[in-house]
Formats: sequence, structure tokens, C-alpha cells
Amino acid sequence: MANLVIASNTKAMKKLDKSIKDKVWKFIEKLAADHTAPGIHIEPMQGAVDPRVRTGRVDMNFRAILFKVDDKLGDEPTFIYMGTWPHDEANKLAERSRLRVNPINGVLEGVIGDLDVEEHRGAQASLRETPAESAPVSPSEATGYLAARFSRADLIDRLGLDSELSERALSAPDEDTLVDIAANAIGWQGSALLDLATGLHIDTIREKHGFTDDSPVDETLDQDEQILKALERPASKMQFTFVEDDDELRRVIEGGDFTAWRTFLHPEQRKYVDKDYNGAFRLSGGAGTGKTVVAIHRARRLAEANPDARIVLTTYNKTLAADLRASLKTLDPDVPITDRLGAPGVYVSGIDALGNAALQQADDIAEAAEAVLGYRITELTHNRTNSDKVWRDVVQTVDSGLDPKLTSPGFLEDEYVSVVLANRVTTLQQYAKASRPGRGVRLSRPQRIAVWKLVEAYRRQSRMDGSLSFPEVLALAAESLRLRTDDGGAFVADHVLVDEAQDLHATHWALLRALVREGQNDLFIAEDSHQRIYGRPIVLSRFGIKIVGRSRRLTLNYRTTAQNLGFAVSILAGAEYQDLEQVEESTADYRSARLGPDPVLLECESAADELDRVADQVRLWIDAGVAPSTIAVLTRGQTDRSQFVRALGERGLDARALDNNPASAGYVQVLTMHRSKGMEFSRVVLVGIDDAHVPSVATLRSVPEEDQAEALLRERSLLYVAASRARDELVVTWSGKKSTMLG
Repeated sequence: MANLVIASNTKAMKKLDKSIKDKVWKFIEKLAADHTAPGIHIEPMQGAVDPRVRTGRVDMNFRAILFKVDDKLGDEPTFIYMGTWPHDEANKLAERSRLRVNPINGVLEGVIGDLDVEEHRGAQASLRETPAESAPVSPSEATGYLAARFSRADLIDRLGLDSELSERALSAPDEDTLVDIAANAIGWQGSALLDLATGLHIDTIREKHGFTDDSPVDETLDQDEQILKALERPASKMQFTFVEDDDELRRVIEGGDFTAWRTFLHPEQRKYVDKDYNGAFRLSGGAGTGKTVVAIHRARRLAEANPDARIVLTTYNKTLAADLRASLKTLDPDVPITDRLGAPGVYVSGIDALGNAALQQADDIAEAAEAVLGYRITELTHNRTNSDKVWRDVVQTVDSGLDPKLTSPGFLEDEYVSVVLANRVTTLQQYAKASRPGRGVRLSRPQRIAVWKLVEAYRRQSRMDGSLSFPEVLALAAESLRLRTDDGGAFVADHVLVDEAQDLHATHWALLRALVREGQNDLFIAEDSHQRIYGRPIVLSRFGIKIVGRSRRLTLNYRTTAQNLGFAVSILAGAEYQDLEQVEESTADYRSARLGPDPVLLECESAADELDRVADQVRLWIDAGVAPSTIAVLTRGQTDRSQFVRALGERGLDARALDNNPASAGYVQVLTMHRSKGMEFSRVVLVGIDDAHVPSVATLRSVPEEDQAEALLRERSLLYVAASRARDELVVTWSGKKSTMLG
């Protein structure tokens, strides 16, 4: 069986219709099984620039272009598949195609004739002129956007960018032009250009892409050996990946989508997948920068490194957890997934269910309950407290004397979770002295006494009902785990990976810390404070989670076009956010690797007109061939969601509300902005973005004055999350007065 490498980022496959693509996958399958089979006609090209180039028969009218690389130590050659073109065109292109190792950074690069020179001229010109042969040009000779900071020598002789691409980049008059050039460059070169646009130092860019060797090319090896060695470099893996076995090949063939396969990692992402850390590590980054992908790959890598490892992969809720599990199985169907917490393999769960599973395994929860709640529980109840209702009931029955805004269920629940449960407070004396970090409202001693009356009433009611709230379950689970390990018992996990960590509250973090012993690769935390749409800011150190410099940020967006990203980021303008280490979070370096149309803002005459125009827009997309299930209409609330489902149906468009159910094929998806978290769609319509819905007047009205700023941040984050769900096109509609958050 030949070794098979498949190149991504080729436009050749995108231009083929489905019938030809199906034949391409069958050709690749045959090639991997037996490259000498007569039916696929693997043939060299007479007079080709590169003697390694081959073409293969896909059918009578189409041929594939490949490179054959021989391995002195192996019995079988390696074939690098580059793409498929019409027969005559493929032969002409193959004659001028070349594969080589970049002498500056050791990255493998390939050019397909004049096609890529025309479409990706800058990115591919490096194969016709090596960086070492290019004469340095001083910054004074260039006049473009980059000229004040970088010279031609910086780009060519230190990064390894090809000469023509460097000249175009240095001549770009503004950042938009430079981003356009980067978006049309292949592999690592486009990524490096985006980093240049953000003002990163050359040394930083080299480190991000893994260009750390003083001698990147081993001259003692022949050219084929150099190529095989170059395939191992992280930046090469942005464009090339080995298909290691029949099962993996089948997944590629059946999926037919390299992006969904999620194999081609940026070198920086790969570094966070592979590196070992002596303690907790935090990876932040904007929407679409690949934090979830890194977490999934890292879970797989940890499982491969130690089959006996007990790995927990968790996130904010069960819906996102189901997505994580599905993505992990897509990446590798053979990854060991376990349904029992504490067993070898990867345990994937929403964090509330994780807490419940941990508590179910406790031998005796009486001591934990006394420490957390102030009374002993002999048997775990499965009844869950309706916290909102109980808080309303106790406010009505207990004369606390508090200001009405301090008796809202939202404020009381936050206080109970963030202060009372987080500090294991069971008495008024403890509460009077408890620290309240992150709580916007300051409470005097009389106010604390009044709040404690309500807390005691809440606990009495829950005890009478025989129920526990989800945060109480989490706090009990954390305490029972802590007591267990204090008594010499074993931790239940070796590694814990957390996605969407910005939305977790105090008892979540107490549980996560209690699951795993502090040490190598204990906690991997992926978060984006700009996407915090639940809860309040948290300081990790408060829960014994020490980052101490083990924190990095991803800035390159792979999902959203530059135009949509710019719009989404503009929503955050002027607001101040802090990450889980209480450091200011910035969007200054965020860049997209993709281009597309500008977002469309539609002011509608009335609510009825808005329904009509949204339906018209959705119909235009469907008529243009866009799959309905990849189109989403996002609303602020569930009432609006139901209204738009009905309205689309009345206008002849099949639509379904998306809640806890999976997306329905053949239907336009209509869902709330909150539900869209963690999802992506090709086209998105944000509806009802007026000053009554965004920010929500009703939500802000129930928040104490001191908490207004934090509530507004959450509203701004919600709109940012919603806007960043669109991969390709974004439309924003409203009637009445436009939301102030749109600028």
C-alpha cells in the first residue's frame, strides 16, 4: 500500500461537480490500495520541470496531478495528491508543476503550473525563485502599508516568503489590500501575511509557524528524503496531511470536505495540541479561531499518548457537549470514549451532568452537605430546585427590608452561587465576613443580614421540597471529591479539558479543580471573555487554578470572513472586558483568513415588512443553491423565534425552530442568539436588532444599577456571538429605531 498525502487549499476540487468528485475519491482509494493498478494509469510526464510529477486517470476526461516521492528506507513510495483537472489542462499544468522544500524555513511547498500562479501568484512564485537568491531591498525603496516596519529582506530572507508575494505585500497601500493578498495566498504564507498586518515581530511570526531551526534543511539528505522530512513540519501540515490507514481514508472520501475533517491545523494550534504543560494552561481567542478544534485534537493526543489516561472533556451545556463528542468521533472514530467518569478514555459531558456523575459516585455525601449547606443529607435527591420560583416565593414571604432590585431572582441566585456556595458559607457570621469579588453591588452589614434571611428561607424551602439546585449539586460534588482526596483517595481524572470556559460560574470551577490533581497537563481551559453571555467574571486563582504565565491567545479566524469579522468586532468597540486572569481582553490582533461580501444592514418599515424582507432574503439564497439547513435566522428571544418560524412557513419556506433538537436537513434553522453559541452557518440573518430587543430593555430593567455595566457587556457579547456565527454572508434587520450597539 502506497503512502498517501493529500493537499488542502486547492481550488481544483471546488470547481468539480459532485459526479467528478465521487470519481476522484474512488481514484484516491484505488491509488492508496495499489498504485500499480493498470486502471488508474499513474504516468510520468516527458519534459516536466519536476521529475516527481505524475498524472492519474480519474476518468476519460479528467486526470489527477500527483507527486511521487521515493523513500530509501521504505518499500512503498509516497504520493502527494494535488488536485484534479480536465485531461488536456492537467497534462499542461503537470509539465510546469514543482515540489520543493523552502530553504529558509524547511516548509514543503508545491505549485501547480500556471493555474496557481494566476490564482495564487504570490504564494506560488517561491518555487521559481528561492528566497536565498533574492537581493534584499531597503525599507526606503518600498512605499506600502508594511514598508515602515518591514523590509523585503525581512519577508524573504527571514520568513521565507516568495519574492513576488513580498513585493505585492510591501506595495499594498492599506491593511484591507494586504488582507486581500493574504486571503489568496496558500498555506503558511497567507497566515504569515496576516500576522505581518497585525504588526507582530518577525521573530514572533517565525516562532508561531515553527521556524526555529538555524539549519531547516538537512543537506546530507537527498531531495526525496528532504521532502519527506519537510512533511513533518507544523507549517507543512497546514497544506499537506498523511492519510495513515484505510479507515482514515474512508473518512476523507465519505466526508469529501477537508475543512470539516479538521485535520489541517495551523502550526500555532498544533503547538497547543502537542505541548505538555506543568500545570493548568489557558487558551483564549475570538470566535472562529479554533479553540474548540485544539481542545478536541488535544483530547485525542492525550488518549493516544496514554491509553489508560482518564480524560474529561466538558463544556457549558449538554448540547455543546454533544457537538464535542460528535466532532471527536469525526476526527477519529477509534478514539476511546467512555460513558463512566473515572474510567480510562475520554469522558465527554456537559458540566452540570459532570457534577451529577461525580456526586453519584460519592460513598457518603453527609459530610459534604454539612460543609456546603449546613445540614446533613443521607441520600442524594434527584429533584432539582426551580431556583427562580423559590427565590420569588421567599421574597414574598420573608420581610427582608431590601431594596426591590436586590430581591430579584437573578441577583439573589448570583449572590448565592458566587459568594455563599463558592465559600461554603453556612452561617450568618461566615457570610458577614465572606469576600465578594466580582460582585458589582456592595452590601452593608444590615443588607448582608437581610440577604442571609432570604438564603436561609431558600434553603428551608429546598429542604422541605427535597430538592437541590444544579449549583448546589456542583458544590456538593466538589466538596465530596475534596474530602475524598484529603483522606488519601484517588482523583477521578488525569486530564480535564474545558471549552467555552468563560460562561462557567464559581461552583463549576470548584468542581473542575477537585476532579484532577494539580500537575502536568491537569487543566486545559479554552475561553473567550468577549463571548461571555452567562454569569459574571471569574478569577481562576480564587479556585486554586494557577496559570502563572501558561496562557496564550489565538487571533486568526478560520470561520468568518474578514468583512463579517470586522462587523462583529465593531460591536465590542468601546467596551472593556477582562479574561479569567483579570487581564484586559483585546480584539486588536483579530484577523480572518477569508474574504466575502460586506454585511447587509436592512432597515424595515414595520415588523410585517421585516418578516417579508427576511423571507425574501432567505428565498434568494435558496434559489441560488444554498442548502436551507445552512441558513440561520437568529432572534433575541423565543417568542420572536416562533413568530419567524410561522412567518417563513406562511411565505412558502420550510423552517424549523432549533432548541435542544439537532438541526433538521432541508429546513431553514430559526433559533435564539443564545442557542447559536458554538454553532456556525453559511448564511445568517440577525433579526429584530432594534433598541427594544438589543440590548433587551426587560433584562436591563431587572438588574440593580451597580450591575448595569456588566449586564450591558453580556448584551453586547450576545450580539457579537450571534454576528460571528456567519461563515459567508450576514444580513442584519430591524424595524423602528436601530440598536445603539450597531453604531
